[in-house]
Amino acid sequence: MKALRNLRTIGLLLLIVVGIGTAGFHYIEHWPWFDGLYMVVTTLTTIGYQEVHPLSHTGRIFNVFVILSGVSLLLLGVGALSQALLEFELQSFFGRRRMEREIARLTDHFIICGMGRVGRSVARELSRKPASFMIIENSENKRQKFASENWLVLAGDATQEETLREAQIERASGLIAATTTDATNLYIVLTARGLNPRLKIIARASEDAAEKHLLTAGANSVVSPYSFAGQRIAQSLLRPHVVSFLDTATTHLGMDLEIGEVHITSGSMFAGKTLESSRIRQERGDESGRTTA
Repeated sequence: MKALRNLRTIGLLLLIVVGIGTAGFHYIEHWPWFDGLYMVVTTLTTIGYQEVHPLSHTGRIFNVFVILSGVSLLLLGVGALSQALLEFELQSFFGRRRMEREIARLTDHFIICGMGRVGRSVARELSRKPASFMIIENSENKRQKFASENWLVLAGDATQEETLREAQIERASGLIAATTTDATNLYIVLTARGLNPRLKIIARASEDAAEKHLLTAGANSVVSPYSFAGQRIAQSLLRPHVVSFLDTATTHLGMDLEIGEVHITSGSMFAGKTLESSRIRQERGDESGRTTA
């Protein structure tokens, strides 16, 4: 922000004036350093106390320089501070309006409730695909922390119907209840399921006992980060090559390889067939069997 840069520059110049003024009174008038500093501060703040010691003619000329330069910088600093505050308020206002308009246009999107470690990981993965998503977060600190990501973030309580409606839950494809407490996730699932019966809901569970309650409340699936991490560590020890292959196939970073999902309807020519009998490699792939369409 230009106004903040100006404010920092003015502050630095003001410190230089204070330093020069203190040194000037010390060497011109032979005052102690503290008396010189006190004289500069009382002069710049326009308090109007009398001179610490009588000034010589040269000292008065020097004091005029201190007054003109210091007071000018103070006035410029007040103006820069006002400009910075105004710019911040305008950016915040127009940023919220822009985000509200973009959220209002969302359709077939995913709603992430909570910007904890799980919620952020989901958001980064969806943005990498890319997929349309938005985040609901009640904490101002977390929203500010990830403002540079340019994610659509709605300030509000995800357990409230009004907040979920603002997130266009009726038009959403899925919802991730990723807050750090199972009770909050349970309320989110209950509220979301009531607003959109067709919504795919995935919930985070910290405790094993919470899984059945979340499923009963309407979650399609429940993920426990701790259980998943334990299973992943065990699989990495027992089947490291399988885990490595699945990671490569699902993330496809640096490789032309990806595992995807295709919905086969009952009327499809591939319905009820195995991959071999469907001849999908011959119909949709090249000689290597790699799918091309």
